[in-house]
Parts: sequence; C-alpha cells; structure tokens
Amino acid sequence: MKLDTTHLRYLTPEDWRVLTAVEIGSKNHEVIPTPLIIQISNLRSGSGAHKSISTLAKANLIARVKNAKYDGYRLTYGGLDYLSLHTHFQRRTLHSTGPCIGTGKESDIHIVLAPPPSADPKSNGSQVKIPSSRQQSDTNRQQCILKIHRLGRISFRTIKTNRDYLRHRHSGNWMYMSRLSARKEFTFMTALHNLGFPVPTPIAWNRHTVVMSLIEGTPLYQVRHLEAREARALYAELMAMIVRLADVGLIHGDFNEFNIMIEERETQEQTNPTPLSPPPSSEESQNAPQTKAEE
Repeated sequence: MKLDTTHLRYLTPEDWRVLTAVEIGSKNHEVIPTPLIIQISNLRSGSGAHKSISTLAKANLIARVKNAKYDGYRLTYGGLDYLSLHTHFQRRTLHSTGPCIGTGKESDIHIVLAPPPSADPKSNGSQVKIPSSRQQSDTNRQQCILKIHRLGRISFRTIKTNRDYLRHRHSGNWMYMSRLSARKEFTFMTALHNLGFPVPTPIAWNRHTVVMSLIEGTPLYQVRHLEAREARALYAELMAMIVRLADVGLIHGDFNEFNIMIEERETQEQTNPTPLSPPPSSEESQNAPQTKAEE
C-alpha cells in the first residue's frame, strides 16, 4: 500500500463525514453495513451519503466486501492514511507531503513540509514545537519526516506474537495494531527526547502516523571508511548509549547498523549517532519513562 494523495484535495466535507463514519463503525464491525454508515454520518440527505460512499469507493478509501451477508464496506489503509493526514493538516502539523524515501517491514517513510514557524499549530496532546533544522529559505517551511506504520505485511506477519501490542487481547486487525505501534513509538520517542537521548524530535502523532524531525545524517551501514581514532570513538559512544538506555530501564531490541544514523559535526570533529528503532517490548520496558499522548 503506497501513499496516494491524488484525491485528498477534492474530498468534500460530506465525504470526510462518511469516511469518518466508516472508521467509527469499524470499531465494532469488520464490514460496516451501509445503513449504519449513513446513520453515523448523520447527513440529512440519504442520497448525499450514497454519493459520498461511491466517491470514496472509487478512490479506494473504502472497499465493498464481496460475498458478504449484507451490503457493507470496510476501511482501507488508504482511507486511514487520508483520515490521519486530514487531521495533521487541520492541526497545522503538516503543509504538504513529499516522496517516499524508505520502505521497511512495518512502515513507510515520507518527506513532508511543515507550516512556517509563525503559524503556530493548534494545541493538542500529541505535539511539541517543530525544530528549526532543515528550514527552506524560499518558502520558510521545514522538512520533516512522516512515518506511516503498516503492520501485517507478508514479510512480518508474526508480529502478533513477536510484539506485545495486543497485550492481553486475543485478536485485533492490522490497522488497530498499526495505531498502537505508532502511539507507542511516539510515547517512547518523547520520553527519550525529554531525557536528552539523541533521537529524532517528536512533533505529532495521529492514528497510525508519526511526524518527527529530519535527521541530517547517514545510516551507519553506508559508512564505508572511518579512521581508527574515529571508529574507536564511535564504538565507545554507541556502547555508552546502550548503558544509558539500560540505566533508564530500556533494552534496545535491534541495535544494529541499519537503525543508527551518523550525524557529521565538523565543528566538534566527531560523529553523533542517533538510534532509529521500534519501541521495546513490555518485558523490556517495565521501568521505562512514561509520557502521555492523546490522539
């Protein structure tokens, strides 16, 4: 599933109400009956609701389920993407989306533009101040990262047993688990950032997406040459970081060259490693610092 914002600007307020109704109905229904969608959307005209349903289905934001016992629709990942982006735009967290710069087993990474610093985002429980790095001089907007959690891909279907997102629950669809994954990452990233760890600056979280600062660096696995002195200093700094994490009750589950960014600092003549990884499991984080975040 790739992020496609082609239809984003053309949706009407009625379309957003119907799409939100499908999301609400999916909490208790795998396939949401059409009459229930119309009831939740609370549109005065039934024909208007059917028109919006048709528009959303053509854009692949909702999907009609074949061979169902009743006429109904389900929310697609594309629809969830649109709902999350719509919220970010309303809260002035984002101004526009850019290209995908990375695809992993559990997420997609996109470059996005934030509003100018003068346009303060609306206050909400899952935002912090947008950092001033990577500011564009021509538009006075900053480049950030949008991470879209997409759990359930073929290469990582065992996540329900390998991660504790469901905790004591026995079932949960992939969209729900993607929400839990994004919330958990934002919570841990905020806690580590507040403690002074070299992690991306958390900016906002909504549904299955996390907005964070863009790190100007190179993945460690792409670093081909280091002087002996630099290699020793980098190794010592990485080991010290593991000890710091352990001191606050965290064990990094995937501390390798693919999850570490190296940031060049010419003025100090040293490198600054930044860990990029999924949050630890519950067994590893019983004593972890806690922060609150609201969708």
